[in-house]
Amino acid sequence: MTEEQFRALFAANFEDVWSFVRRRVGTDADADDVTADTFSIAWRRREQVPEDFERPWLFRTAHNVLTNLRRSSLRERRLHLRIAAVDPPEVAYESVAEVDGVLWAALAALPRKDRDLLLMRAWDGLEVAGIAAVLGVSAATVSSRLYKARERLHREIARRDRPGGGDVQGRSHGKGNVHR
Repeated sequence: MTEEQFRALFAANFEDVWSFVRRRVGTDADADDVTADTFSIAWRRREQVPEDFERPWLFRTAHNVLTNLRRSSLRERRLHLRIAAVDPPEVAYESVAEVDGVLWAALAALPRKDRDLLLMRAWDGLEVAGIAAVLGVSAATVSSRLYKARERLHREIARRDRPGGGDVQGRSHGKGNVHR
């Protein structure tokens, strides 16, 4: 494939490849990067691009780039988890959101493994299968652990957020009982 033919291939397929990628990534910038990588590979392998099959070849290449990106991201998350397990960072949950102080205090009181599971699910948006892949355990194990972690969190919240938590028992706050 000549440079001119490659330019024509690029012009004819760039928007479609970018749209294909964009539907599978979180941001336009990620779509830009993956699409650029796709066409970079196409340029390097331009002699191997099958004639009359260029478009599907580009989509397959984009799919492979996305797969490699996900694998890399998963390896990075696993590494971060291993590092955090060896030397966990100090986390001040209370300072993150004062509005939900009870929730953050309850989370901080949970064992690290429970907290990590709950945060991977809630903050990182990982599905059970994704958490299982990160932790290297089965999805059934993750489901069971998540259930138990949620139960412990609910109990901890209930313990911290009892009805009338700030009132002194036995004192009435009705009319005629104003203390100054």
